[in-house]
Amino acid sequence: MAHLMQEIFGYTDELCRALQKQDEDIVHVIELVADTKYYLEALRTDAGWDDFLTKVTSFCTKHKIKVVDMEGPYFSVGRPRRGLCNGPTNYHRFKVDMFVGVIDRQINELNGRFDEVNTELLSCMAAFCRLHLFAAYDQEKLVWLATKFYASDFTRDELARLPWQLNMYATNVRRDERFKTLKNLCQLLVMLVETNKHEQYHIVYELLKLVLILPVATASVERVFSSMSYVKNKLWNKIGDDYLNNCLVTFGERIFQSSEG
Repeated sequence: MAHLMQEIFGYTDELCRALQKQDEDIVHVIELVADTKYYLEALRTDAGWDDFLTKVTSFCTKHKIKVVDMEGPYFSVGRPRRGLCNGPTNYHRFKVDMFVGVIDRQINELNGRFDEVNTELLSCMAAFCRLHLFAAYDQEKLVWLATKFYASDFTRDELARLPWQLNMYATNVRRDERFKTLKNLCQLLVMLVETNKHEQYHIVYELLKLVLILPVATASVERVFSSMSYVKNKLWNKIGDDYLNNCLVTFGERIFQSSEG
């Protein structure tokens, strides 16, 4: 199991680290999600199992650890081995139940957090990415984002004008030296206000504001949810919802202030 965890963590570590960074490039995150899913899917195949089993067998042989007979019957640890075993073989137990089962749970977790809708939203957000002179800019994605998810936030006239305003906005900010040092979308939004471009490109500005309030899980949100274990513990397990909300607000404010400091 330790070797399996090392294998899975090896493929998911980069994605986990990227998600913890507040200024991480969205395009990079999307690519990491796709790459992580790809390698986990490849790992659960027969070829992936064979390579994994070869590594484990080599490790056991090197350190003089008894190698389990995969064709033999599986006996649960701690239970007496009496008579014939009609249960699963070691091969079925270690490959199907453990190897494939653990990988499938990891893949399902990724699919749950990064389903098709969330991936599309992140992909559209990436079209606003300011890195490499806004190389990820994609007019069609941003127009699709506005018309599909935020049609009620814009008038018909604004949606009709959006494609042209997006192109003019992209050309303008690429030429402006003040936009070359920005690190994230929040700084982009602030710079638009400081340079008064939010008035000139007000439709783009409104779309960018809507993008920034998308319910995307961040490290700060994760810390707030994890704080529930401190607020509502075994001694406070009967705490009411209203009082719990008030406690979490103050607890969350302390977390945000400490992270900003």
